[in-house]
Amino acid sequence: MSHKRAEALCPCGRTNAKQQPLRYAQCCGAWIEQQPTQPAPDAHSLMRSRYSAFVRENAAYLLATWHPSTRPSQLDFEPHTQWLGLEVRAHRLTSDTTAEVEFVARYRIAGRAVRLHERSRFVKEASRWFYVDGDAL
Repeated sequence: MSHKRAEALCPCGRTNAKQQPLRYAQCCGAWIEQQPTQPAPDAHSLMRSRYSAFVRENAAYLLATWHPSTRPSQLDFEPHTQWLGLEVRAHRLTSDTTAEVEFVARYRIAGRAVRLHERSRFVKEASRWFYVDGDAL
């Protein structure tokens, strides 16, 4: 990872205890750049890192963290997408190995604002969290 990319603010918008934005290297970059040796520690962190991977168009990370039962064979990114922000509204464990994260991701495509509101489901297998699927809200 280049020094400039590591020093950039994390696209997911996570802040520290003083409400200061975290740098990519101290946030999602820790899991994205170290995949698969350092997986995200929980579903909430995985969801945030997947948002950052969408922003950076990192298909390899997205596919690696997508559960095989629902994983597409490839990902195509919409050209000229401008990601505007992420708001995590709720996250909860639903069992020892399952979780849900509700979020709103905002982006602009071809000048049109889009708001994706979803409740995503995650599963933990072999000490790793995977995105399974989600319901639009």
